[in-house]
Amino acid sequence: MSKVISVTMNPSMDKTILLHKLVPYGLNRVRNTRIDPGGKGINVGRVLQSFGVDVTVTGLIAGRQGEVLLELLREAELNCDFLKIEGETRTNYKIIDESINQVTEINEQGFCVEPHDADSFLEKLDQMSGQAEIVILSGSLPPGIPIDFYGNCTEIAKKKGAKVLLDSDGATLTEGLKALPYAVKPNLRELGTVFHKEFNNYRQVGEAAKKLIDQGIEIVIASMGPDGAVYANRNEIYKADSWNIPVKSTVGAGDAMVATLAYSILKQDSLHEIARLTTAASTITVSKIGTQFCSFGEVLESAGKVNIRSLL
Repeated sequence: MSKVISVTMNPSMDKTILLHKLVPYGLNRVRNTRIDPGGKGINVGRVLQSFGVDVTVTGLIAGRQGEVLLELLREAELNCDFLKIEGETRTNYKIIDESINQVTEINEQGFCVEPHDADSFLEKLDQMSGQAEIVILSGSLPPGIPIDFYGNCTEIAKKKGAKVLLDSDGATLTEGLKALPYAVKPNLRELGTVFHKEFNNYRQVGEAAKKLIDQGIEIVIASMGPDGAVYANRNEIYKADSWNIPVKSTVGAGDAMVATLAYSILKQDSLHEIARLTTAASTITVSKIGTQFCSFGEVLESAGKVNIRSLL
């Protein structure tokens, strides 16, 4: 069994549409398109695979589009073991306006999951987690799955001895935190949802991250978009800032961070090194079009450009 299991409960086909300029409510002529396998857990798996990590992507898949998605993953030689259910896998659209370098995202809701399918997946995860060192839970849940589902997944994986990395939002994140995953990566909005407040500066973000650590989570990465990220564990809190780089698409930047975090945990890296590598991974990813990611070589080459300072 793979060292890392990456869960994608709501996969997608990601269609990136490149426009010279987006005209709302008018005619738009497409300059170029590309189609990639999508879903946060799949994105994480693709990055880990490129880093040379033994990873298997799992979750739910459905319909004709699901078969196409699986074929693309097989062509990419990414290990996958999905549970097939009734319905149809969704399509997510990323519309890039080149004139202002902005992305408009249109995401379908996804298939509706029956209770017995959700239970079947929990049984599957229980079997798969036996030899895994890390289980990654990321992305949205499709209709029909209860909001405490990631919490249940976390408890299953922890009983098998795996470290759980959680990257979700809203009530799904709040409920998942109750099961105390090993690491979490909320963005600023998601962290605000957890604490029911807005954060005005990175020191407030550091204080919130420390509260999550005090609850029993080992590593917190609070991403702040162009303002960098705050990293915390029991003994350290860092603020990391990236370097200037042309932003072409923010799609997948958080997934690159999660994948690199998993890689660093496997290597038993220090929090300082985790901050360097994950910040470099997300920064490089935003410089790429569509659902494309950093390479391992790019991360190593650029990690020295990351500025890190202690908040203690």
